[in-house]
Amino acid sequence: METKKFNGERLKNARLFNGFTLTELADKTDISKQSISLYENNRNIPEYDRVRTMASVLGFPFDFFFQEDKFATLTETTYFRSLASATKKDRIAQSVKLEYVARMYEVLWNYIEFQSFVDPKVDFTGFDDVIESESDAAVAEIEAAAEKVRKVWNVGDGPIKDLQYLLENHGVLVTGFPSEAKEIDAFSQRTLVEGNAVYLIAVVLGQRPEGRIRFDMAHELGHIVLHPWSEDLESITKDEFKARERQANMFASAFLLPRETFGRDILQYPTDLKYYQFLKNKWKVSIQAMIYRTHQLKIISTNQYQYLMRQVSKNGWRTKEPDDVPFYLNESIFQGAIDLLYDNNILNAKTLMQEFRKYGITLYPSTIEQLLHLREGTLDYEEKIVPLFQLKKNRDEI
Repeated sequence: METKKFNGERLKNARLFNGFTLTELADKTDISKQSISLYENNRNIPEYDRVRTMASVLGFPFDFFFQEDKFATLTETTYFRSLASATKKDRIAQSVKLEYVARMYEVLWNYIEFQSFVDPKVDFTGFDDVIESESDAAVAEIEAAAEKVRKVWNVGDGPIKDLQYLLENHGVLVTGFPSEAKEIDAFSQRTLVEGNAVYLIAVVLGQRPEGRIRFDMAHELGHIVLHPWSEDLESITKDEFKARERQANMFASAFLLPRETFGRDILQYPTDLKYYQFLKNKWKVSIQAMIYRTHQLKIISTNQYQYLMRQVSKNGWRTKEPDDVPFYLNESIFQGAIDLLYDNNILNAKTLMQEFRKYGITLYPSTIEQLLHLREGTLDYEEKIVPLFQLKKNRDEI
């Protein structure tokens, strides 16, 4: 019989998943930081009670810590909105969560013919200097990139009604889960599954309005089509990162608000805030993003742009604009895939959880439902109890 050994790497993974430092986990478990470090590095094996305590605090099943990882996914760079302000441990926590999403995608990929990423093959040189990133040459490149994505994806030149569906229909996986880190709005990741590139976008759910989250998703799409994924973002300079963030913002503006059609719309009253409020309902983009785009298109001057933004601040619209509506993520592509497996009696909640465990994904059903943005109860199942006795046959039938 094979004896399962404690896996220290999994303890570290669970700790990072929760965004805990060694000191924080030590404080929550009354186990010394030094002992936890030894456990994580497989230099010591914790007693049963200590594993139970750490599992309870971290919200992971006991068996999780005695498994080996069995998956072929290779996660590369993770792009974060507001990388400079978010703490490294918060970024790592969200990145680890998205890695689990990628691993569960790999399990479902064995059964489901997912849409591959439709690569628009954007040719983007880019500018790593912050000032040059908004030069006429840079703007022209990004305008061309946004137009090409719309053309290749057959989007047309009008408002995008359902950006989540558009992304998923072209092979970009979208999910969302809550985060206590207010500095993180959205993030994207590329994972290789059997050599195939899989792009994932995660948005942080909460009270943020629809316009802002749509812009966040378009921003992450900008990273996907414009920027390299094979390098460590921690190794590039702050100016290089700021340049990429500006480029992703410019792409999001150009993609959501096309030069020709939006330009014609806004040209009628480009300095009237009430008109921006009217157009917000049509384009589903924030007033501030439209003002930014109008300035980018040189329809208004820098002085006019600054005046409008001062009016936005004066009206208290920086954080809450008129006609803001809450954003609700649609049922994810993962929900559709699981429903398909259930409806065709290929898997049920019990056998799907067994499949996940077979690959080393031993998480509570509620955790998986949150990570994949599933309906509550999707993974619930009850063990049928076989009765130990039954009714006697009718004596007259004997």
